[in-house]
Amino acid sequence: MPTMTDVRSVAANTKVDNILAGKIFEFANRPSVVQLYGTGSAAGLRISLLIGNEVVVDDQEISPANRFPLLPDDFIGRGGAMQGDRILVSLRNTTVGAIVAQTRVDMEPVS
Repeated sequence: MPTMTDVRSVAANTKVDNILAGKIFEFANRPSVVQLYGTGSAAGLRISLLIGNEVVVDDQEISPANRFPLLPDDFIGRGGAMQGDRILVSLRNTTVGAIVAQTRVDMEPVS
């Protein structure tokens, strides 16, 4: 099962458009179930998941657990991807200080 992880600082009142940009599985190489997990270092961080043209998670507040996501505790959303679909995960910081985001995206191929 392919997994993509990302740890980054999101500056105050900014948005990161796609944390998966340039990663090997940014575009699904086969039909898959995509699962998103995430945490932040403080409250005020929001996340979105788009697969192809489908919005799976839209601007959802994520846990301020300040650690790498635990499975299944930090589950955010799940959706289906067809071969060639772009998987886009965006982050938005709603606070006046930088927040570190830790994310994990699992892709489970389906037959």
